[in-house]
Formats: sequence, structure tokens, C-alpha cells
Amino acid sequence: MSFFSSRWIEAPANATVVEAGGLPAGFRAAGVAAGIKPGGVKDFGLLVSDAAQTTSAARFTRSGALAAPVLVTQRHTQLDALRAVVVNSGNANAATGGRGIDDAAKMQGGAAMVCGVGESHVAVASTGVIGVPLPMDCVTQGTMAAFHELRPDGDIDFAEAIRTTDAYPKRVTLDIELSGGTVRLSAQAKGAGMISPGFATLLVFIQTDARLSAAECDLLLGVTVKRSFERVSVDGQLSTSDTVILLASGESGVAVEPQTDDERSFGEALDATLRQLALMVVRDGEGARRIGRVVVRGDHRVVDRVARAVADSALVKTALYGGDPNWGRIIQAVGAALPGAAPLAVDIAIEGIQVCARGARVPHEPDALAAAVQREEVEYEIGVPGEGGETEVFFSDLGHEYVTINADYTT
Repeated sequence: MSFFSSRWIEAPANATVVEAGGLPAGFRAAGVAAGIKPGGVKDFGLLVSDAAQTTSAARFTRSGALAAPVLVTQRHTQLDALRAVVVNSGNANAATGGRGIDDAAKMQGGAAMVCGVGESHVAVASTGVIGVPLPMDCVTQGTMAAFHELRPDGDIDFAEAIRTTDAYPKRVTLDIELSGGTVRLSAQAKGAGMISPGFATLLVFIQTDARLSAAECDLLLGVTVKRSFERVSVDGQLSTSDTVILLASGESGVAVEPQTDDERSFGEALDATLRQLALMVVRDGEGARRIGRVVVRGDHRVVDRVARAVADSALVKTALYGGDPNWGRIIQAVGAALPGAAPLAVDIAIEGIQVCARGARVPHEPDALAAAVQREEVEYEIGVPGEGGETEVFFSDLGHEYVTINADYTT
């Protein structure tokens, strides 16, 4: 199956998926088993750019309970000049107090030492169980082991090492044709639960050998994150640990200048890549069977609120899981988002079949609707009064396995 597998994502015309993977020029990565998770599985990753001119940008969770690695990275790094990322899975190092901050700082320092870069150029990330101290002996062993395994094709192991409840690793490598030559873009992501309303229990690391200024990195990442990882929901839960980082080594020698065709082409490829990765996170969704896309049009002040209410509704999500065309679940979610607006003149269409107009049922063929919601991807279009706004949210269904996974998460 092609990486760009969703009908909602248009594959960039100027990019080719490199199925074998591999990092852009200047980068090395590794993923190893450090013993943080039982069973000898990979749980510790290291990513480094060997190019001194590397530029970067980052985005983080908006949670009020930030994990220690997020705090350390935000406060003690040059977010526009990162050179390395050190990350573990199996332990979030969140709600761990002063010890957690010290441990994240030690994790940063150890990675800086082995990679030969300053501590302020190293980002730290952790994901896993909250409220448990990070086993620092494992971190020390993992840092040394990962350093010795660093290689240009280490992205596959790195993607494996950052997983928690993910059913599969999420990664891609693209070669992008620009006017000055070919540049490479690669990305690795993890996430399956605790997804929304900003990012998720989400770690995403993106690398390119294009030459980008720090300002250009920040602009491109900001725009594309808003259209991807800020547009998804699995369970409406905001994580302590969300981190998205873009690193540009410049080693291809191909510069991407602002307001040029190359900026547009590179931006389109980055946008499509992050949107597809975001959909992979939703599709993974801890037992998800189907994914939905809700598109809301109307008053610009309320469209986002309505879309998120639908995407996060347990009733809508369970109906999606069961392939139940019960559009009453949708109208109740819209009404909950717009209290006091009665009578609410809302329009609803499911997979192009209109079921509601101005708040009243529209005659439709029930068999056609029942068949439409059996698909793996189901689209809901909603119109609310007003104008000037349009938004979308991608969301997973909610089924039995989600409950099982999260009921047994720490045991």
C-alpha cells in the first residue's frame, strides 16, 4: 500500500516515496532496547544531525501539566538550532516533580556528550506511563548503545523505538524535486491514544537536507501542524508530552527561499506528509475500525467548536465503530456545541447523502446510507448558520479494544 493511502490526502506531484526509507544527508539515527519496557523491545532512540548549520523549529502540547522533557526542551534549548533528539518510550517522565526535571536534564546532557554537541542543541522527549520516575540506569545504557548504532538508515529502528500502544511504526521518506535539485524529507511519528484537542500523545520528528532558514522552518512547521496534528482526535484527551520537531541539515545544498515555487513545492510535500501521518495516528486509534472526517461550514466563530464536538462525541464515535448511520448522534453533538441556538438550522450529509436540512430530516435511501458508513473512511459534512468559516477534523471510532487497552495500560 502506498504511504499516501487516504482519499483525503493528495500525494504531492513532485515527490517520490522511498519505500526502503533512509534519512536525508547529514542525519543519523538509532533505536535500541534500553530496558525501560519489558521484553527486550526497542524503547530508546537517538537522532543527530552532523551538520553544524542545522536549523530547526518545534511545537509542543498546550497542557497545563507539562512533562519534564517538554519543560527542559522549551527552557534550555535553542529551538531554532537543534542538532539532536533523544527520546524514550515506556515512561513519560511526567508528574515526576523536581526529580523528573533533573532526569530530563541528565538525559539531555548524556546525549549531548556522545553526539558532540552543546546541551542547548539537544531536544528531549519521553512517552509512556505518567507519574513513574524514569529509570536513569536504563537511560545511560540506552544513550551509549544508541550512539554506537547511529547510521543513515537508522530511521526504521528509531521509529520502532518511540512506539507505546501504537500497533505499528509510522514513518516515511520522500525525495522531492525542486528547481535546484533533489532534497530528501523523512519523518517518524508515534501516537494512538490520548489524541486531542491540540496534538496528542504524539511525538513527531521530521528531517530534511534542504537548506532552510530558521524562520522558514518555523513558518512551514507552524502552517503544516495546524493542518495536520491539530486536526485530529482519537479520544479528546490532551497529552502532557506532545512534541513535533523539524530539523534541516542543509546538506543537499538546495536552498528553499521564501515566496518561491520551491517553497510552495516543498511546503506541499511537507503538508501532505504530515496530514497522512496524522491520519495514520487516527487510524491506529487503539483498536479503531474506521476513521471519520467532519467538515463544518458556517459562522467562522463556531465551526471549529462544532467540528471538535462531533469528533470527540462518544456517541458519534461508537456509531462510527458499529457502522450505524444514526445521524441523530451528530445533531446532538452540534446542539451541545451551540447551546441556546434553538431552533438550530443545521444541514448534515454523510458520504454525500443529505440526511438533514435546516434541522429537519431529509428523505433518503436508508440502504445506500447504511452501505456508505461501512467504509473504512466516512465523511460527514455539516452546515451551521452564518458564513465565512470552514474547518475539518479527522477522528477515530471508539470500540471495545480501546477500553481494554486503557483499562490495562499500567498492569
